[in-house]
Amino acid sequence: MVKVAINGYGTIGKRVADAVALQDDMEVIGVSKTRPNYESKMAVQKGYNLYVGIPEREKSFAEAGIEISGTVDDMIEEADVVVDCTPGNIGPENLKKYQKAGVKAIYQGGEKHTLTGLSFNSFGNYADSLGKDCTRVVSCNTTGLTRSLKPIEDFVGIKKIRAVMVRRGGDPYQVNKGPINAVVPNPPTVPSHHGPDLATVMYGANIVTVALLVPTTLMHQHNLMVELRDDVSVDDIIDVWEKRSRILLLNAKDGLGSTAEFMEYAKELGRSRNDLFEIPIWKESINVVDGELFYMQAVHQESDVVPENIDAIRALLELEENNEKSIAKTNKAMGIL
Repeated sequence: MVKVAINGYGTIGKRVADAVALQDDMEVIGVSKTRPNYESKMAVQKGYNLYVGIPEREKSFAEAGIEISGTVDDMIEEADVVVDCTPGNIGPENLKKYQKAGVKAIYQGGEKHTLTGLSFNSFGNYADSLGKDCTRVVSCNTTGLTRSLKPIEDFVGIKKIRAVMVRRGGDPYQVNKGPINAVVPNPPTVPSHHGPDLATVMYGANIVTVALLVPTTLMHQHNLMVELRDDVSVDDIIDVWEKRSRILLLNAKDGLGSTAEFMEYAKELGRSRNDLFEIPIWKESINVVDGELFYMQAVHQESDVVPENIDAIRALLELEENNEKSIAKTNKAMGIL
């Protein structure tokens, strides 16, 4: 069993911890928090060993009646791999700790590609992370783009991608973020950073993206225009996606015409935290005109990268050399469609 430590038990970290706990080839040896809040208490109630991210705050955990197992440094010493889910820009300092301890590390999309020099997507470039010391799972948006674009690239080839990214203003719990009543270019310059990020896992991708922030917390939404190398039909595209896991073709006519209804669908699936690990594509939006593919999809920003983190663990530790075998194991354990 591979020993996995989760450094940062927040939006992504707690989901990764629960996903690791479902696998039969890895175990959670500990999670870390910097404050004795409700998430700290829940981690202990779930049976996770809790470690303090900032040693000077050990006393505050004791005062809150929360049992801890030591500091992050203690947790790292026991691990085979650390999944770093700390806030962005803390990564460089943490990497020094991981290297000193001789432990492998996985970062999230909030860190820059240059931190590791290697980024990861289960379908895009799994093999490149085999046996490496560290890698970076690309952002929720880039994961969503790769999920739907990579099978099309493999099937027919892609000349150029243009995408309009409609981004949520904040996660549901982030009461201090916005906008409240505006549409905000994010950034106002073109292109946005999403294109270059996609190229870190789909090498050579010719993509231009623009992004907007809107007053919602539920999901991101993507509008894609893809110039194809050969003529194909809508049915061909649908057939490709239907054979690919972690993608859902859903119909607006079935009452799934919005991101809010997608989240309700996740509830009906009985998912913990209403997570939708798959990328839903509106089936009615799929069209091919003069060799150009058009479609619209959504991304549950809180959860779509979680299965990729599990696959990244297997790649770094060389538990599975074949990405399809790792994907199948992760999907089965997590109940992914």
